[in-house]
Parts: sequence; structure tokens; C-alpha cells
Amino acid sequence: MTTIRLYNTRTRTKETFTPLDPQNVRMYVCGPTVYDRAHLGNARPVVVFDVLYRLLRHEYGADHVTYVRNFTDVDDKINARAAQTGRPISEITAETTQWFLDDMGALGALEPDAMPRATQYIPQMIRMIEGLIASGHAYEAEGHVLFAVESYAEYGQLSGRTVDDMIAGARVEVAPYKRNPMDFVLWKPSTPDLPGWDSPWGRGRPGWHIECSAMSYELLGESFDIHGGGNDLMFPHHENEIAQSCCAHPEGKFARYWLHNEMLQVEGKKMSKSLGNFFTVRDLLDQGVPGEVIRFVFLSTHYRKPMDWTAEKAREAEKTLRKWYAQAVQGVGTGDPYDSVKTALSDDLNTAGAIAECHQLSHADDITTLRHTLQFLGLMGDDVPEWARLPEGTGLGELADKLHTVRLQAMQSKDFSQADSLKAALADAGVEVRMSKDGVELVPGPDFDPSKLETLK
Repeated sequence: MTTIRLYNTRTRTKETFTPLDPQNVRMYVCGPTVYDRAHLGNARPVVVFDVLYRLLRHEYGADHVTYVRNFTDVDDKINARAAQTGRPISEITAETTQWFLDDMGALGALEPDAMPRATQYIPQMIRMIEGLIASGHAYEAEGHVLFAVESYAEYGQLSGRTVDDMIAGARVEVAPYKRNPMDFVLWKPSTPDLPGWDSPWGRGRPGWHIECSAMSYELLGESFDIHGGGNDLMFPHHENEIAQSCCAHPEGKFARYWLHNEMLQVEGKKMSKSLGNFFTVRDLLDQGVPGEVIRFVFLSTHYRKPMDWTAEKAREAEKTLRKWYAQAVQGVGTGDPYDSVKTALSDDLNTAGAIAECHQLSHADDITTLRHTLQFLGLMGDDVPEWARLPEGTGLGELADKLHTVRLQAMQSKDFSQADSLKAALADAGVEVRMSKDGVELVPGPDFDPSKLETLK
């Protein structure tokens, strides 16, 4: 078995991953708030932790890994969208949940083993809050229930901040009923026009942080292996999860390994609607950018480094994938991913290193291993995707033979004008020409135009 090493945000070191139970490896990742389409930044953690999920399944067996990713379907943003559109909340969340699954599926992401919705776990949240009040870690005030941050001595260890630093640097809600400015809401009252559930503290709805603690406990237990998400969630969301979970279930350790991906930029700038560089995943898919290309660009940068999405990177990714697919489609039979790719991923999910190894593999003769490696990385299904298929009758094979013959003649006559003219015409048609002692290979690029080949046949 390959040794997997992961950078643990909590300890700030790269550690050897040792699951609590190799027969039941457990991972929880914070999912989306479902009120709109997922933007490009939302997709990065999905792809990052999909790669980790695939690696864990490969090493421990698919039946021995449980991956949970939640849907937040009770939230003020959802309430605002319902008020704005006049549509029922349940209709909005059902629609946007399916949008999310469809868009992430287009990026090659496997669906987690469990995808709980917050509204399905309200009773469990209420029980956890009751326990926190009983143990002195939470208190009721003016219809709210708040977690008492000072009751948990290790608060701030994940983000590495002191409570004073957090107060100074955070947008803390100032409320007269808070004992400490950093105390956070576990339960809040609902007006008649807002979603609400009956509770010991009146009709209301849960705060954001409690949902992940309740759902992870119900589905994974008081201790599990990995908790992941974007680094924008480290504080306050993950910090608060740790506090309330460890206080509610002191017999456990909650999550042992914490992984956080860095943020995404577009063309070197922070993604922003005001800058005109804001894209949803669906925007790119509808513009004709294949999901595999989006995934490739994501994998080309290590998850702990900021990622810059550019149109040029997308073009290069499509060109590379077309080349690899042309090779991999010829691979037959069963096989395993390339060992060097598995080694790269086992070193803190070094996907950029894995992509570099795929480049090396593409120059080798083992096309079956290339095929299984691309499938392992989620870059290829059982066959070449439709967008990368060559139209029937392109005649590239015949043209490759023709160029090979012309080239051999030129080597004899020392007149390369005809060969150069043919190569230039192929390049103008969007075809990459590769020559070696074994012959000529023609690979269509992203700008391939078969109509320009008609005069060359």
C-alpha cells in the first residue's frame, strides 16, 4: 500500500495519513449553499477532494471509504432569493441542488457516499444544542442560543489566532445579548415569513455552523479522519465546528486531518462581477469549454496554491487532452494507474506532479496504462468524450502517410518545399504535426477545422 502524506492545517505539518479504521475511512467536506449556480471557485474544492476520494478508494477499497458532503438548504441567502423571485424555498433548493450535481458531474466528480441536506437534520441539531446548554458551553438569550467561546480553551488553534485577534480582524455581529463578541449563533428566532422549526427556545432555525457538526456526527461518528474545504472556511466556520463538536462530544476528537484548498483567480485577478471576470461552471460549459478541460486546469496547480484560471490555460489543456485521448483510446484490457502518478498524489495531492507524469507517460508506449491513469484522475471515462472525437472522414491517416512519403522524398532530393507547404497547411487547419523516425502523427488541436483539409487529400 502506498504511504499517503497530507498537510494538516491544524498542526501545520505534512503528516502520514493513518486512518482510525482502515476498514472505514471517513471524510467530510463542506458543500454548497444552494440558492444559485456554482461559480468556478466553488468547483475547486469539489475537484480537489474528488481526487483525494479517488486515491483513498484506490488504496483502501471503494467499500471502505465514506465521503460525506452536505447541502446547506436553510440560509438567509436562500430566504432572500425566495423573497426576490416569489418562488417557494423548497423549489429553489431542489433546482439548485440538481444544478450543482449536474455541473460537478460534468467536471468528472464522483458523487459522495452521502449528501445530507441541513433541513433533514434539524432534530439532531436541536439535540446537540440542548447538550451544549446543559454542559455550560452555550446559553439562551432573547430567543437566540449562542455558543460561549470562552468555554472552549482551544478555540483558535485551527486558524492560529487568539480570540483578541479574531475580534479585531473579523466582522463580528454586535448584539447586546452576547456575553462575548465572539460568541456565535447556534439557533435564532424566525419570523412567520421565514422557515422555522419548533424548539425549546421557540420557533426558529439553526445557525450555519451547527449543521456540519450535527450531520458529521450522525453520519461519521464523534471522531473521523478528514475534514476538508476552502481556506475561506477555516475561520469562522471550521473553527466553530471544532469548538461545538468537541464540547458536545468530548469523548471524540472530531476531525483528525484538516485540509484546505487555496482560492481561485481569473486572469490574474480576484473573481468579481464588478470586474467582469465572474464565471459559473455552467457559463463555461455553455461556452463550449469541456468539463474535462476545466478539471485539467484545476489539477495543474497544487491545491494549497492560489489557482489562476486563464483562457490560454484552457486552450493548452484541451490541446493536451486531445493528444492523450488519441493515444489512450487504443488502450485495451484492465490495468492500474501509473505508479509515478499515484506517488505524486500520495504526496499531499500533488496533482501538478501527477499531470507532469502523465506527459512523460504519453511519450511511452504503454497506452493502456495511460488510459487507466486518465480514468483514475477523472479526466477520461470509458471512452473518448464526444467533443474530442474526430469527425468521420477527416482523412488524417491518409494525410499522415502522404506527409511521411513526401518527407522521405525530400530527404533524398534535399528539396523540402513540398513537405514544408503540407505542414503549413496542416497547421493552418489546426493540426499538430509530429515527426519521428517511426513516421508521422497528426493530432487535431482545439482549433481543428476539417474543411481546410479537403484540398490536401
